[in-house]
Amino acid sequence: MPPMKTLILHHDDCLNHNPGKMHPESIQRVRTVVEALDQLPGTEKLPAPLASPEQIGRAHDLHYWQTVTDAEPVEGRVMLDEDTFLSSGSINAALRGSGAACFALDQIYAGRARNAFCATRPPGHHALVNKAMGFCLLNHVAIAARHAQAVHGAEKVAILDFDVHHGNGTQAIFENDASVLYISSHQDPLYPGTGHADETGCGNILNLPLPPNSGSTEFRQAWSTLGLPALHAFAPDLILISAGFDAHQADPLAQLNLQFDDYHWITREICNYAAEVCNGRVVSVLEGGYDLDALGPCARTHVQALASSTNQAG
Repeated sequence: MPPMKTLILHHDDCLNHNPGKMHPESIQRVRTVVEALDQLPGTEKLPAPLASPEQIGRAHDLHYWQTVTDAEPVEGRVMLDEDTFLSSGSINAALRGSGAACFALDQIYAGRARNAFCATRPPGHHALVNKAMGFCLLNHVAIAARHAQAVHGAEKVAILDFDVHHGNGTQAIFENDASVLYISSHQDPLYPGTGHADETGCGNILNLPLPPNSGSTEFRQAWSTLGLPALHAFAPDLILISAGFDAHQADPLAQLNLQFDDYHWITREICNYAAEVCNGRVVSVLEGGYDLDALGPCARTHVQALASSTNQAG
């Protein structure tokens, strides 16, 4: 039997969310990622569907989402907070991100793929149950985690987040739910000001704060000595990744110094473990990454590691 492919989920609706010419979460981000992943061996590209209200409602207040939907302008922009904007097309763009993550899970549980990467925008890990913030409207990994539990019977889900910013929304959604493990490495201090080591939820939250100017050594040590052992101890049925690439040394929004190979390393470590414990089930969702010259190669090496792992699971 040939090895199963890594799915790449994308939809051009993600190009229609326009927070403004000077905004770092630009349309070109996802174009850059999709171009970098074009014709990558071991992958298959599929269109991302729209998330359903039922899927959204498992992680968000549907009244909140209706309010945001009603606020979408026909032209121009609406400011939800100082960083987060709506334009015409923003709602469907966000729905494609959450829909991609849920559809990827459906494909994996149906045996049609081993793992997947969602090349979508806007990102999601700052979105709270009832509030948009930090460029994020819907929390894609949170919606996917609840989908896996409700539809596919996943008892334990691990969410691993290596975006340079702490995923405060993801932490807040799950901090009282022992069925979901959330591990985040991120720069501290930095927006949004959360993610300190003493924030442990109900024992299911592990934050790995890194001081400014930390690089490969500190990142790999944090994951090797704390993050990955915690993942092993939790033994999840599924792993979701909040794949932000803004900890790369070139990124303008932070001061960490990761290299391209660090993203290949952490992805390979995650996939090797997933192959042993959860039949290789990994779904990765694009979060941050704002230097366009670095973003494409970061995403490519990440997906290369996902694709090279697909023949390891039994």
